[in-house]
Amino acid sequence: MEMLECLDLSKNHLSGEIPPDFARLHILSVLDLSDNNLSGKIPSSTQLQSFDASSYAGNRDLCGLPLTKCPGDEAAAQVPSDIGHGIDNNFEEDEDRFVTFGFYVSMVLGFILAFWAVFGTLLLKRSWQHAYFQFLNNIKDWIYVTTAVYMARLRRKLTSYMM
Repeated sequence: MEMLECLDLSKNHLSGEIPPDFARLHILSVLDLSDNNLSGKIPSSTQLQSFDASSYAGNRDLCGLPLTKCPGDEAAAQVPSDIGHGIDNNFEEDEDRFVTFGFYVSMVLGFILAFWAVFGTLLLKRSWQHAYFQFLNNIKDWIYVTTAVYMARLRRKLTSYMM
């Protein structure tokens, strides 16, 4: 049954819940369970939630994505998970789980530590301070000379094209 591509059980007066095994139908491209007496929550899987709401229409007591949320989903969404990262227990997880309060704290601490590791050593070690500013001076000179050479070449090419 896992290789099933098309399933149309519409208008069959089926009742009860959708079997959880339907969540394992990964290559199902057409599903129509409309106009039955199905109830409960639609099993969570990326495949079953990808179908249009019309595939489940006419089932008054059916809930879950892509239909309306089930009454118990609001309470479950407010309870944090066991991990303690503020991720909901349902499958509607935020896509930005990486960006949390801890992420911002670690970014700020990392910036402060890196800043003082570089500039703190420059403040404390006179020889490193001299070497750093000499390096910046050499870079400035290199940029100036490179720009002057390219400008001279550009002027020569432009004057050769004008003549």
